[in-house]
Amino acid sequence: MSTDKAAPRQTQSYLRNLFAERGLKPKNKLGQNFLIDLNLVDLIVRTAELDHDDLALEIGSGTGSLTVLLAEQAGAVVSVEIDPAFHELAREAVSGLENVRLLYADVLKTKNQLSPVVMELLRTLLAENAKKKLKLVANLPYAVATPVIANFLISDLPFERMVVTVQREIAQRLTAHPGTKDYAALAVLVQSLARVEIVRELPPSVFWPRPQVASAIVLIRPSPVGRAHVVEQAGSVDRFRSFLRDLYVHRRKNLRGALAASPAAPRSKDEVDRMLVELGVDAGLRAETLDCEAHLRLCRVFGAANNQRAAHRASLRAE
Repeated sequence: MSTDKAAPRQTQSYLRNLFAERGLKPKNKLGQNFLIDLNLVDLIVRTAELDHDDLALEIGSGTGSLTVLLAEQAGAVVSVEIDPAFHELAREAVSGLENVRLLYADVLKTKNQLSPVVMELLRTLLAENAKKKLKLVANLPYAVATPVIANFLISDLPFERMVVTVQREIAQRLTAHPGTKDYAALAVLVQSLARVEIVRELPPSVFWPRPQVASAIVLIRPSPVGRAHVVEQAGSVDRFRSFLRDLYVHRRKNLRGALAASPAAPRSKDEVDRMLVELGVDAGLRAETLDCEAHLRLCRVFGAANNQRAAHRASLRAE
């Protein structure tokens, strides 16, 4: 959607002057590090491939600079900001843009739950136009990057893609291969549900204030086929996430030890060995050496058994 309103050029001098005028200081605990390389901001927007049929979701409105750029190309924009001072800055930046909805809210209700207010607004806007494609486009605050990506990916919202700036360590975990140090539950979950690639690694110098670590722009393309396969094998996406979380509680243990000590359903090592033999999986392997498909096979057997045991325990407590 075209607009006559120009996005503020978020350079370091612009931010310093703006914050000095308003008496603001970026808060490290909220991950308020602003991308000041305008070419990289443009790269994020180009990677999103926005058009008038898109609903763009931004987490962390900041000064509203990226919000205005998104509004120029997307049919609708929802931007969420937790800091009241920056919510006000963003409100001023997007004043007059009818296709932007700003929310003063925490996008997370809990670590494993998204804000009902955010979810309700997105569902309402999507229902108004069945053609709309949902895209997450954001310079994500470091503190919430992992739960935001994971929770939106496992939600029922029909994301077409996610273009996000995250800590480089998170990008490496998202794209890790089996047998590497960064490969764990997050990689298995995300790669089972989507295709992931690192678009560009970013040095600390392209942000202000400068963070202590490097960052990366990541492109995540959710796969409906992959999601259907996870549901078919694991029963549900939530069940798969819970199974992976429990499996990697004891990451250094082999499969026999990790599955026997599962918080959801502890069992004897003999029982674990028997179940693994039926699956054709070596009990001496570690989980991080297995590909996504092998994790799904484990979940199909052990996840179902965990649910049965949990239901049995619940019935005993009820009696």
